[in-house]
Amino acid sequence: MQKLNKKNFTIAAIITSILAVIILSASFSMGKNNLFLLLNADLGKVADFFFHWWTYAGDGAVWVLVLIYILVKKKTRLFPLVFSAFALSTIFTQICKYVIVPDEPRPILAIKETALIHTVPGVELHEVSSFPSGHTATAFTLYLLFALICSGNAWLVIGLLYALLVGYSRIYLAQHFPLDVGAGMVTAVLSVWLAMLIQDRWKFKNK
Repeated sequence: MQKLNKKNFTIAAIITSILAVIILSASFSMGKNNLFLLLNADLGKVADFFFHWWTYAGDGAVWVLVLIYILVKKKTRLFPLVFSAFALSTIFTQICKYVIVPDEPRPILAIKETALIHTVPGVELHEVSSFPSGHTATAFTLYLLFALICSGNAWLVIGLLYALLVGYSRIYLAQHFPLDVGAGMVTAVLSVWLAMLIQDRWKFKNK
């Protein structure tokens, strides 16, 4: 049975939680519109191009790559962990978006002075279902998940950079407020923690 790296998960979860608290606190203290406009600043054409494509690294389709990785590495006994993390992250995100805070306006709809918003050509702007950021939840779920699966420490840095860039891309592309990104990070921590408990329970039942 694949042994989970719970030490690295704990470190990754603490880092993610601290960053989420900072983002959420800043959103409330500065106002979510003001913080968004500060972080949404135009960084040039190279940044436009990079974030336009990097944001897809948080798309739900990346879970297919994770399943392929598990099959290739013969880690199929971790399927309950991976499936639970994916399912819980998706469920929590969709419930928030469409039940708890349905039709929550995104920046382009919530901010009246739309000329202040930096947008990237070719990116279709969504107007509602803002809270939380699903791409951020996916990216940080993968970060925390692989912190559990991987034995080395390199992923703690590489994975964090990957997830943070996905989260920031949602702000840079004017798709989400920082508040949504922080909530996506919290969603990821909760999802993977519960998935880890499910994996442990499954392991115990199959001893």
